[in-house]
Amino acid sequence: MPLPRTVPELPAAHGFRLRRWSPQDAELLREAATDPYIPLTTTVPSPYSAAAAAAYLQRQWRRTEIGTGYPFVIVDPAGRAVGDVGLWVGELPLRGWATVGYWVVPTARRRGAATAALRAVTDWALDELALPGIELSVEPGNVGSIRTAERGGYRCTGLRPAHQGVDGRPREVWRYVRTGGTDGRVRA
Repeated sequence: MPLPRTVPELPAAHGFRLRRWSPQDAELLREAATDPYIPLTTTVPSPYSAAAAAAYLQRQWRRTEIGTGYPFVIVDPAGRAVGDVGLWVGELPLRGWATVGYWVVPTARRRGAATAALRAVTDWALDELALPGIELSVEPGNVGSIRTAERGGYRCTGLRPAHQGVDGRPREVWRYVRTGGTDGRVRA
């Protein structure tokens, strides 16, 4: 089955929802750009500028158009954009796995946004898109992200030395995976 070339709206637990990025999300990018960690591990522009935000939005839309991924904005129950979760499928034909990543701005953390978003996008990917499995990488010191991965049903399969670039330097990361199927076992 070919993968869709649009980002759907997805409901998530506790009143959160996921939707496509829009020009109105520039304020979300402005806040994310001031976080000391988000710009180091993502393409969020820092320092923020209107031109850099516009380029970021274009990249997000283009990823879905060319079939490499699904970037979603996480929206809280009050309607405020609070973060991002992305499902990346560009290497699926080569690796057999999709990848996922997420971030939430500091003012919205510790309210379950990342976990609700991760579960929603993972369930959509495994159930609706019938992907065989999804992996995510977390730096060992990122306790919040580790908790999110585990609460999202992901299981740690081991440490990958010098795997992911953070601020231009390779860092070791924990590899977490979740697969489809009914037996609940992780196949790595």
